[in-house]
Amino acid sequence: METLTQLSHIQPALGRQERSELVNTCVRSVFSLPSVQAMQEKDEAKAEALQTLYRHTLEALQTLLNALFVEDPTPAGLKSILEPLGPWMNSGKAHERARAVKSNVSVLNHTLLTLPFFMTSGFPALGLLLGRLILRIGDPDEEIGREALDGITILYTILELQKRSRDKEETNKEELYESNKRFLGPYNPVSPCQNILRVIAEFGDFLGPQQVKDLLLAALEGLKGSSEARGKDSGEMMQLASEVTLSSVLEWYRHRVLEVIPEIMQGIYAQLNHIQEPRAREVALLPVSLLASSFMTEVVVALLKCPLPLDSNGAEMWRQLTLRKPSCDVRDLLDLLLSSLKEKPFTKKGRASIVPLAAASGLCELLSVNSCVGRVRRIYPQLLLALLIQVHYHIGLHLPSRMAFRKDAEKDTQPSLFVPVRWVVKVVKTLLLRMGCSYEATFLEDQGGWELLEQAENHHRGVSLLARAMVHYSCQELCRILYLLIPLLERGDEKHKITATAFYVELLQMEQVRRIPEEYSLGRMAEGLNHQDPIMKVLSIRGLVILARRTEKTAKVQALLPSMVKGLKSMDGLLVVEAAHNLKTIFKGQDRKLTDSSVYVEMLQILLPHFSDSREDVRSSCINLYGKVVQKLRSPCTPAMEEQLISTLVPLLLIMQEGNAKVSQKCIKTLFRCSCLMEWELPKRAYSRKSWDNQQQTVAKICKYLVTTHQDSAFTFLSQSLEYAKNSRASLRKYSVMFIGSLVPCMESIMTKDRLNEVKVALENLRHDPEASVCIYAAQAQDHILASCWRNSWPLPHGDSWGCDPATMHRWSPSCENLPTSHQRRSWIMQALGSWKMSLKQ
Repeated sequence: METLTQLSHIQPALGRQERSELVNTCVRSVFSLPSVQAMQEKDEAKAEALQTLYRHTLEALQTLLNALFVEDPTPAGLKSILEPLGPWMNSGKAHERARAVKSNVSVLNHTLLTLPFFMTSGFPALGLLLGRLILRIGDPDEEIGREALDGITILYTILELQKRSRDKEETNKEELYESNKRFLGPYNPVSPCQNILRVIAEFGDFLGPQQVKDLLLAALEGLKGSSEARGKDSGEMMQLASEVTLSSVLEWYRHRVLEVIPEIMQGIYAQLNHIQEPRAREVALLPVSLLASSFMTEVVVALLKCPLPLDSNGAEMWRQLTLRKPSCDVRDLLDLLLSSLKEKPFTKKGRASIVPLAAASGLCELLSVNSCVGRVRRIYPQLLLALLIQVHYHIGLHLPSRMAFRKDAEKDTQPSLFVPVRWVVKVVKTLLLRMGCSYEATFLEDQGGWELLEQAENHHRGVSLLARAMVHYSCQELCRILYLLIPLLERGDEKHKITATAFYVELLQMEQVRRIPEEYSLGRMAEGLNHQDPIMKVLSIRGLVILARRTEKTAKVQALLPSMVKGLKSMDGLLVVEAAHNLKTIFKGQDRKLTDSSVYVEMLQILLPHFSDSREDVRSSCINLYGKVVQKLRSPCTPAMEEQLISTLVPLLLIMQEGNAKVSQKCIKTLFRCSCLMEWELPKRAYSRKSWDNQQQTVAKICKYLVTTHQDSAFTFLSQSLEYAKNSRASLRKYSVMFIGSLVPCMESIMTKDRLNEVKVALENLRHDPEASVCIYAAQAQDHILASCWRNSWPLPHGDSWGCDPATMHRWSPSCENLPTSHQRRSWIMQALGSWKMSLKQ
């Protein structure tokens, strides 16, 4: 260090980074030495020599620090020297704190005495240095406290000199120092807090927003570590010094920190990770409540930026707003959170925003404070609806990477995935429980409602389930929610409207709805039937069905039945099922004799395409509802009704063979109802769930009946079976192929060249199906069609016929030489069969 001091006079000077590293290395090597007493006890023979060497070492460090300052006498140069000393001033070891304070005072004293004052831009890191020295005034070691107060006096003198130099006043440094020493008062070892209060009061003229912020954060540094490491008395004295500093600074200079509140909150959050003692944490959280009492909005905005999901530190900061005195106005706090919950979770530029989710997290923490529950009830309806809408917004939303990893999580464990929508749903659940809606929450739990809320396609069902539960259990807040929802139905985007409408529709069951003008009940629901969003149509149908339960509204709702049914066209199967279940009650109340069957036929047309839906519950429900609607039909049948029911035959017969017992049973019931209405005499085996495997004669018998009885619809049957042969489910493809193999031969008198080619192409493709059984049945269907065509000798154009049976030839021979003279003219049927057979040989 002595060599480095000599080298400091040589040019070029060290760069600031190099100087900072040099100071760090020297300070760490010296300050980390054991105490003099410990070294002397270890080697008593060299006690005096150790004392001398220690003194020379410390003097060498201080001389080096002073020399480095002279090398770069600027604010940045001074900062690079003082910064490395800061952390050592809060060490748990007294001898390390003493060395750090002594070195700080030495540098300050050198700055004061050896150079004219130069820092016109202000003293660097004033708040941090002052805060650390103030804490040391309360040190259990009186020598450290006395040294720290002396350093503060020197610092005050430097600041006075700076002020007077701007005013161009000449001042004697030593006289000013002595004057300030008397002014700041002698060190009081019995009550060092008196010194702390005096210092903070007198430094007010030199503290701007940044300095006050740094002073507060420096005060928090004294709370780090545990009482065991410091010693009980030392820990308590440090906590007291920090508390006095924090409270007095905020009491006197609170108005100066408005612009730096976010930085203060961020600093507190970061420091809490290193503060374990309960009492120390209470002290560290003091600024949160003290600042919130004057700057509520700014503090809340700052807390909304805490990393999500909230860890114990962020949660404690939110609760601090109401737990400490003076507590902030909870009413204003909740209003601020409500405003944030009404924002969309993305910015105008399309970027995700954490503000609504952070507000929901803050609300969740406030709900854990009993004193807040009463105030929450005041705006409970607004909070509930805002949260439900936020649930919809957060479905599938990925927020910026502001994840907070639990400080108590094990290093080896993978952190659980944070799903924003689940977090908002958790807040909804917490709000219900704290508002006394435990029955409603349990009902949703049992019905899977919480999971429905989190799913894009089922969110409206989850909301409806919650509203239904609240109506069932007569929630006291329903009237307020009802009147709040009416204006909300037309506001916001689609997600906002869907959530609001889903809740509102269920509230139409309430008696208070009678007081609402019809335009807001029946009128709104009727308008919804023309909405572009299918979910809005389904919700409107649900609302009209509920209103139809009231005698005075029944006729008006029934008049809207055609519009309701039309609204179901081109809609997802699950939504169709949901709407159709609601429409059943209106169908049930209709006068059978007066009802126009066209509405029923249109309903059947809507249900039929969903027979092949990939979801079992949709298939089963649509087939069952189809049968229920057929029961409403009465003879005589109109042509449209007959055509619709005939088009149902093939889908029901094929789906019945799929192997699903539940769906097959529905098919049998629906087919029987159609047969009863139309007086069909289907073969008995048509109503059997027994598999068609090895039952080719049964299939042929059914096909023959269909073509014979409904010849005009034969090509419809063929088209339907070809369409089902493309289905994603292998079982449907297999039995469709079998059905085609028996249906085509029955159509010999009406078959066209184009349709035969279409069958050929379809079966050829199915021979390469991934499912082996489909391939086999496709090959069998080809053989069956070919054999049947030769055996039955299909009529050719111009009356030609062919009577050769390939079963006796065992090979395909379409050449002209083998044909009689009268058949050498190639007809279209011969060309088609010939090319088909050749493809089979390849």
